[in-house]
Amino acid sequence: METRNERRLEILLIEDNQNDVELFLNVVDWIKMGDKVRVFLDGREALDFLHGKGDYKKPPETLPSVVFIDLKMPLISGHEVLKAIRKDKRTKTLPIVVFTSSDQEKDIGDTYKSGVNSYVVKPVQFEKYAETIRDLINYWRNVNVPP
Repeated sequence: METRNERRLEILLIEDNQNDVELFLNVVDWIKMGDKVRVFLDGREALDFLHGKGDYKKPPETLPSVVFIDLKMPLISGHEVLKAIRKDKRTKTLPIVVFTSSDQEKDIGDTYKSGVNSYVVKPVQFEKYAETIRDLINYWRNVNVPP
């Protein structure tokens, strides 16, 4: 039986910046907990995956442990992805962390009104950025334990 600290996460990362994707994946590898990350470079494909539409014939059997999403993306913004996830009864309680460069009060307020669990502004310094990702993943590993 896995303890909280041994639990492997299924993470959904919705991020259009390839450098941020690579950094995120490197941090996941660095913390060596065996977490699995599924990456989507745009919100439309992520929603298709979660809802079993488009190229995805059916929704995934198990939902991710946590979703990390950027706000500023092509096709569908992170705000719209968040709203669509919260509207669907199957995904409405899915833990979502907005991880973005925006520190605008409107973005922060709008995402909390739409039901985000956490809003984190991406640090600029590399070391702090990596530590923040590690801490967020470990937070959800230890707090978001299914019944």
